[in-house]
Amino acid sequence: MDVAAYCLSKPEAEESYPFGPSVSVFKVSGTMFALVPATEKPFNISLKCDPLRAKILRQQYPEIITAGYHLNKQHWNTLELTGVLPDELITELIDHSYALVAK
Repeated sequence: MDVAAYCLSKPEAEESYPFGPSVSVFKVSGTMFALVPATEKPFNISLKCDPLRAKILRQQYPEIITAGYHLNKQHWNTLELTGVLPDELITELIDHSYALVAK
């Protein structure tokens, strides 16, 4: 799945590189909803999430969904994109992050 292309498909989404050329930051209305480091292995994406849902997801997928790396641990999750998580869940979580920021 091309998470960067999906993030950019959201209305008024923009990509920028405020942390340098190796980290894509996706924003809507000037506020970040996704971070995608290009050089991290395994490939991952960090997304904003409702705190209760974030906690539940970390319990359901403890090996591949963790508290946001270098982000507010209560409101952000980092998902390892190793092929274990279904694409439908990844797109749902991108949509959720976008909706939290775009409201």
